[in-house]
Amino acid sequence: MPTDQERHDQGMAVRRAVLSDAHVDRATAATTDLTADWQDFITRVAWGDIWSRPGLDRRSRSIAVLSSLIAHGHHEELAMHLRAALRNGLTVDEIREVILQSAIYSGVPAANTAFRIASQVFAEDATHAPE
Repeated sequence: MPTDQERHDQGMAVRRAVLSDAHVDRATAATTDLTADWQDFITRVAWGDIWSRPGLDRRSRSIAVLSSLIAHGHHEELAMHLRAALRNGLTVDEIREVILQSAIYSGVPAANTAFRIASQVFAEDATHAPE
């Protein structure tokens, strides 16, 4: 069984690979006494335990995360994970399909918002801007 430090180290490596060094550096730099335990928890558990499991590849995990974030209306997290999905190898076309699929199960307003956020995120990076 891995130690908490090993889980944290593994989680930090995955977190950086998925979200980018710049994002993780900003998040860790903003850590306060109030949020320190939270940062440790998400690094060990979300990234070290769950994202590191062998049962799904990162592309599949990104699809699951996008679907969940759309369904629950977590828009700030959605923008971050749209970028992560691209980093994990999803194409804009595949992300479009995830949003369309989510419209059926999560509702048209949720998909409408997801398309708006995706358009903003993709416009930030000309290599992913839809035509």
